[in-house]
Amino acid sequence: MVSHSELRTLFCAADAVCFDVDSTVIREEGIDELAKFCGVEDAVSEMTRRAMGGAVPFQVALAERLALIQPSREQVQRLLAEHPPHLTPGVRELISRLQERGVQVFLISGGFRSIVEHVASKLNIPAANVFANRLKFYFNGEYAGFDETQPTAESGGKGKVIKFLKEKFHFKNIVMVGDGATDMEACPPADVFIGFGGNVIRQQVKDNAQWYITDFVELLGALEE
Repeated sequence: MVSHSELRTLFCAADAVCFDVDSTVIREEGIDELAKFCGVEDAVSEMTRRAMGGAVPFQVALAERLALIQPSREQVQRLLAEHPPHLTPGVRELISRLQERGVQVFLISGGFRSIVEHVASKLNIPAANVFANRLKFYFNGEYAGFDETQPTAESGGKGKVIKFLKEKFHFKNIVMVGDGATDMEACPPADVFIGFGGNVIRQQVKDNAQWYITDFVELLGALEE
């Protein structure tokens, strides 16, 4: 078992840090916000809860929820314009500090690229460092499904992204930060997993994460030591 001080040392020595987005970098669950905007909030949030708890294969849960929502391109654009996602307190400062140290920061999300790229732009994270699901639309803008070939569309997808990053960039030490079961399952190949409960506490993650935080100030403090 790795000690807490060893975990802090590994975090401070990371050459890449990967963040989940929904309920981690932002306060909301993007798919639930889209469902609310499209008028099917209750049914979809229950599916999200089951998916995040690990009870349903991720791709199945994603397909079921999107089939209910049927979001058009215009609805996604209006959601971002009228109800932009709220950054979690402290995350902007943490990511800025990591970038100042030369650490590569990635966003790996089971949410939608159009929303995640909007978040990335606010954090000075290049679009090339975003891994998320792509919605598909017909020429008239109506919902046409999602890109099932994206690794983030399937169970274990976040781990596949991290494995890809290690092979491509030869990172020696990757840290994954997130609130859900799909984030915890990405370690390994991630070298360290940090559970985040600042927006929502998933009991499975709280009970099993080697390092569990509820405020990004704790990670900022570790960097300043």
